[in-house]
Amino acid sequence: MRTERVGFALCGSFCTHARVLKELEKLCGEYETVVPVVSEICQATSTRFGTAREFISRVEGLTGHKAIGSVVEAEPIGPKNLLDVLVIAPCTGNTLGKLAAGITDTAVTMAAKAHLRNNRPVVIGLASNDGLSGAAKNLGELLARKNYFLE
Repeated sequence: MRTERVGFALCGSFCTHARVLKELEKLCGEYETVVPVVSEICQATSTRFGTAREFISRVEGLTGHKAIGSVVEAEPIGPKNLLDVLVIAPCTGNTLGKLAAGITDTAVTMAAKAHLRNNRPVVIGLASNDGLSGAAKNLGELLARKNYFLE
């Protein structure tokens, strides 16, 4: 097992959650520590793809950690140097825009801001459909910054 500490942040692209959970399961099989971060939307929204409670339960069951789900819970990621890498997948266009603008009003955006203060990588797995062309400016903004990587 690898010892790097991985943060795995999930946003509300509900139609991609099943595929993302498969990737999360693979990561949990490879890394000793995978810390989940979930957006407030993931915690509160049940959809045709499943209930919020089932989703959070699955994420916490895979990782063995309680999900970080608020700005207050995510802020210590930086000062306590909790992670070696942060993955955001699925990263919605909304979250992408907030990251590009430096807005930290969700658990996921605060996790990224806090983590970046340690000069460590943030890997973005963008989930967007017909709105992708509108996100191009934000993609370019993050690609021009240090420590952001797009998958």
